[in-house]
Amino acid sequence: MNLLAELLPILKTILITIPYIVAYIGLILISSIITRLFRQFLTPKQDFTSLKSVTFGDESTVVADPIASILSIIMIFILWGAFTGSKLLPTFLHVPGPFIGQTSFNYTATTKTGIQDTATVTVLVYASGQKVSKPRIKTGAGFAKNDVITIKAYRTRLLRWDRNDTIKRKQGAKIIAINEQPIKADESISLNDIQVSITPKGTLNLIPNKGWQMEPIWLPAPEAVWKRLIEISTDGFKNFTLFAHLGFSVFRVIIGFILGALLGIPLGYAMGLSNWFRGWFDPIVEFMRPVPPLALIPLVIIWAGIGELGKIILLFLAALWIMAIAARAGVSGIKISKIHAAYSLGANKSQIMRFVIIPNSLPEVFTGARVAMGVCWGTVVAAELVAAEKGAGMMIMAASKFQQTDIVILGIILIGIIGFGIDILMRWMERWLVPWKGRG
Repeated sequence: MNLLAELLPILKTILITIPYIVAYIGLILISSIITRLFRQFLTPKQDFTSLKSVTFGDESTVVADPIASILSIIMIFILWGAFTGSKLLPTFLHVPGPFIGQTSFNYTATTKTGIQDTATVTVLVYASGQKVSKPRIKTGAGFAKNDVITIKAYRTRLLRWDRNDTIKRKQGAKIIAINEQPIKADESISLNDIQVSITPKGTLNLIPNKGWQMEPIWLPAPEAVWKRLIEISTDGFKNFTLFAHLGFSVFRVIIGFILGALLGIPLGYAMGLSNWFRGWFDPIVEFMRPVPPLALIPLVIIWAGIGELGKIILLFLAALWIMAIAARAGVSGIKISKIHAAYSLGANKSQIMRFVIIPNSLPEVFTGARVAMGVCWGTVVAAELVAAEKGAGMMIMAASKFQQTDIVILGIILIGIIGFGIDILMRWMERWLVPWKGRG
């Protein structure tokens, strides 16, 4: 029953978010149809290339549509602003926000002798940073006196309703109804702007309507993150500039990746060309491959401490096994007919290695390099969470301790942008160095 009680709010939240998910999918489909019709109207194509939709001996024609990518990014920022009440968006695009203002409700109290009286509770909900003062009210003539309380938006507050009453809870007074709706201890009643519940001790727990907008401490608005970016770019963070934090993270990734590639690629070639090396190293590689790099952090700290050496070793281990497997797969995937053709033309083993094996395995090696670089970039952030003085991960960890969510979001965005930029650079190098990829 306890598990079911915990799951019900989650299921309710999921059901409520379904319309937003359907609307997002609908926007994707509508934008796709409009873009396709607009392009066909401007530049209609009926040649063979326009009908190409699968691989015909070369790279697939299905590539990322730049317009779709731009619209996707814009939609993400619109959703971000809508769920944070961003001032960059018009208010009609905002999802319902928290209730802010004044409301009231009545409660009916009874005594041991059965005497009943009704009082009014005035509730003033205010936004963060707003200065408020309690409104003046008349207490009333009965034993139950009127109350007034102020609550910060997104917060809850207990009301000791009998504090100013003539007959108190210790004398047997208790609440039996809210707005003429019967209520008992541990029960709650949802009103238009507020939810009222009775605690086991008989006090009132007031929960103003929170709406669908995220509280800034959980998800700040885009303009708050942008403001923080300007501030850190100018003043720095924890005695280092923003460029220094990001630069150290990139430097660690590059060093660890290069060391892992320098050992992993020859190891993969050896495993792909020699049965002995394959049998010797295959158990080691296949054992270490599924082990996440984060699981090695405690061991690396014991071996090399918490300094730079430990972080480089961790990144080296993260790249090593991926590069070894990629190189091994590249060698194993070479068509034997190409090797036979080279031998028939008089090539020796060194020429086979130079002109057949290495060129045909490079596409797999570059694919592994992209994967390894991504894993290293994710690993360095986790490694910097442990006793680092500078780095993107250190920024996130230090900011989270003081609930500076805007810095955490900023760090995540910068990490994603740099990681995406590294992947684009790897793709460009692949197209430049391996132009024959996918061409048989």
